Amino acid sequence: MQLNINGQTHEVDADADTPLLWVLRDNLGMTGTKFGCGLAQCGACSVLVDGQVTRSCVTTVDMLEGTEITTIEAIEQDDVGARVVEKWVEHQVPQCGYCQSGQVMAATALLKEVAQPTEEDVRAAMINLCRCGTYNYIKAAIDDLSGRKGEPL
Repeated sequence: MQLNINGQTHEVDADADTPLLWVLRDNLGMTGTKFGCGLAQCGACSVLVDGQVTRSCVTTVDMLEGTEITTIEAIEQDDVGARVVEKWVEHQVPQCGYCQSGQVMAATALLKEVAQPTEEDVRAAMINLCRCGTYNYIKAAIDDLSGRKGEPL
């Protein structure tokens, strides 16, 4: 099957029920998307599918033909994604960094949909888990990107 990933068409030799996460990591060598829980709970595996945050650990490749998939490897090719990464660095968001590719994907999707998200928008969109507890730094970066200062999560 063919998948459009980061603006390029990839011929993928995988069973239809193979999760996208494993095709990205094992077949295509794109290791920026991480395995966390395997249950679509933590968000470490988040990618964008047609601009929507998608848990790649439970999304099978047969569901994705004809879609546009964006991974962390290409997020800076998007203007909003590049600004998110810049603010992530500026606000020193990552500690261990394991979840951060998924966090960046979620923040990018949020800010592409709502340029100036409310506190409620941020809380609803930024549901990925972070073992290091960088939630306040994440929110500070998003607040900075949206041009406002807010309360900690």
